[in-house]
Amino acid sequence: MYRIIQETADFLVVDKAPGVAMHKDQAESGLVMQIKADLALSALLPVHRLDKVTSGVLLFAKHPQAASLLSQQFARREVEKFYLAISDQKPRRKQGLIVGDMERSRRGGWKLLRSRENPAITQFFSTSLSSGLRLFLLKPHTGKTHQLRVALKSEGAPILGDWQYHSASQGIDRTYLHAYSLQFHWDGQPVTVCSPPSNGQYFDQSCRTLIEQHYAQPSALDWPTIPRGHS
Repeated sequence: MYRIIQETADFLVVDKAPGVAMHKDQAESGLVMQIKADLALSALLPVHRLDKVTSGVLLFAKHPQAASLLSQQFARREVEKFYLAISDQKPRRKQGLIVGDMERSRRGGWKLLRSRENPAITQFFSTSLSSGLRLFLLKPHTGKTHQLRVALKSEGAPILGDWQYHSASQGIDRTYLHAYSLQFHWDGQPVTVCSPPSNGQYFDQSCRTLIEQHYAQPSALDWPTIPRGHS
């Protein structure tokens, strides 16, 4: 269900498995409840969230003061988040910026619009993984629901195994979206947490080698420019 990456008296960072809900989901206890029970914690407060289908780095506060300080960093967009995804479709561009408002679609998901009143903002790079597969490094600057999944669909490259946005997901073992790295500040010091994906047929050793070669230090890359007024 999860693996502990870093733990202090103030916060906890875990690597969440795909298919695990943050909170109680029908018969399942939910990640928050399970971690609290496993570690005998009196409090465990999520300061951001991941979709059930998404694996990877997830930050929790251990007390209300830490939750307030960390939540403020997220609200001010001071936390850097990096995700990895795989698609079996060729994108319109190999790298770039995806900006647009999001609204509900008829099928219960979301879609990207051309308007930019309160837009979702995503930067991305991509590189060839193998024949017919492409690896994406994504940096969201906003936290809209399904933002990255919708962003890649808008580029013509829906995420492999994403049953909601990819028309051919049957037989794929998971949705190939992983929260790869998180950078925030605590006690005046920068904290960087990084956890390469390990769960899934296509997140294999060759994929992890490619990540190490191209995306080992995601914050140091020359990211596409964000238009003035949207940063």
